[in-house]
Amino acid sequence: MSTALMMNDKKNLKITDGHSSGTEVLAKVISYLFHPVFIPLYAVWFMVYEHPYLFAGFTPKEKVLVMAQAFAMFTFFPLVTVLLLRALKFVESFHLEKQKDRIIPLVACGVWYFWIWYVWRNLPDYPKPAVQLALAVFISSWIGLMINIKMKISLHAIGAGVMIMFILLLAFTQQLNFGIYISMALLIAGLVCTARFIVSDHTAWEIYGGLLAGFASMLVAYWSDNFFG
Repeated sequence: MSTALMMNDKKNLKITDGHSSGTEVLAKVISYLFHPVFIPLYAVWFMVYEHPYLFAGFTPKEKVLVMAQAFAMFTFFPLVTVLLLRALKFVESFHLEKQKDRIIPLVACGVWYFWIWYVWRNLPDYPKPAVQLALAVFISSWIGLMINIKMKISLHAIGAGVMIMFILLLAFTQQLNFGIYISMALLIAGLVCTARFIVSDHTAWEIYGGLLAGFASMLVAYWSDNFFG
């Protein structure tokens, strides 16, 4: 039986043969690889190991410490928080499929994100883009929490939006060629959003709104850090 993608009444891309397909499996893999708890970690890795000078003055040991801090606050503690909430039956699913399931995890993650932003902000050797990224992730968690009252906004799309705007701001403010990185960010964001159309119940508004929320979070973080910093 052939497999095709069709739009349903919520403007979601769905598999028409009713069975799991290679496309659906790939969409799930993309959703896991670019989960919101991993996107900030990838961005920090880019700054630490790919960018030519943001962390150039750091020793290899100090760079590992930066990555460990990012992993702990952006990835490890948020995941552990959801696992504990599921074990205590405060949420129904690890996937946080219902709006009410997202409230406590988003509040808790906001605490972790605020903490890493506060710590990095008070370390003079840490470059501004890293501090701004941490602030953007914190802001995005609270924007997501507020919008969650009205609709189940796509957290994957918020993460993708933060990533795109982060790369664009670096490109616009630094004398470096970011063409390949902009292309990669746009490609990843496109794959993530398409994957969410396929394997989630998000509407188009929830996904496109997530992208806009991510853009806004990064812009607010950039503006506020430059204005108040």
